[in-house]
Amino acid sequence: MPIQATNAQPVDLSVPQSPPHAVSRLGLHAVARLRATRLARSLKPFIARGSRKERCAGCRVMHSHCLCALRPSVAAQPGFCLIMCDIEPLKPSNTGWLIADMVADTEAFGWARTAVDPALLEMLADPQWQPYVVFPGEYVEATERVVTAVTQAPGKRPLFVLLDATWSEARKMFRKSPYLDQLPVLSLQPEHLSNYQLRRSKRDGHLCTAEVAALCLELCAEPHAADTLSAYLDVFTKHYLSAKNSLKVDWEDTVHLRLRALTEPAPE
Repeated sequence: MPIQATNAQPVDLSVPQSPPHAVSRLGLHAVARLRATRLARSLKPFIARGSRKERCAGCRVMHSHCLCALRPSVAAQPGFCLIMCDIEPLKPSNTGWLIADMVADTEAFGWARTAVDPALLEMLADPQWQPYVVFPGEYVEATERVVTAVTQAPGKRPLFVLLDATWSEARKMFRKSPYLDQLPVLSLQPEHLSNYQLRRSKRDGHLCTAEVAALCLELCAEPHAADTLSAYLDVFTKHYLSAKNSLKVDWEDTVHLRLRALTEPAPE
């Protein structure tokens, strides 16, 4: 549920600001590029909820609550391939963006039923990668495709293919993407329910895209990367909801301290 202010008083929304043109400073990652491409071909503007206030182009949160200065970068062996439903890159609450923020080897492609981006096929066929489609095993007809662990072949790196969409859209994408049919399906077994608070899901146990990516990193023995992505998601959620409800961000609260501990260099 959104955070509600009790007996709310006017607050000072001033927070540490990122430098101007944060996107240029940080660089356009794959999801940002896909968003720009999608906007360029739009016939009408995409109106997101809360769009009356201008958002930072780097983190998609209102400028008063910008978190670009907190963007982590973690070296990780796995890569991520996000296949995104048509308007998903345009949504400020999208968490695939956070994966691309943090993991350099992240690519993003738009999904269409009647066509596939040749660059996506090239990535799936690249011999450096060992692709897995991450999807619940109970929805896979060919049960022999389903695996619950990542077995790394010599000379290859895991590539996690994530269908970034609502649950109903993701099921359609899975069924109607024949180029995925020959890939193993990684069925995750989360021990905890989702903590994602920015959208509601009709499916019990549904995880947001960043939570799925964190579980994939855990399976690859990348605990620091997994913890950092989870902490970054918590901070993003805090800033997003605080901006939505005109609440001041406490930069010294538990979620900020956790992310800071994971990203600051260890003392020599």
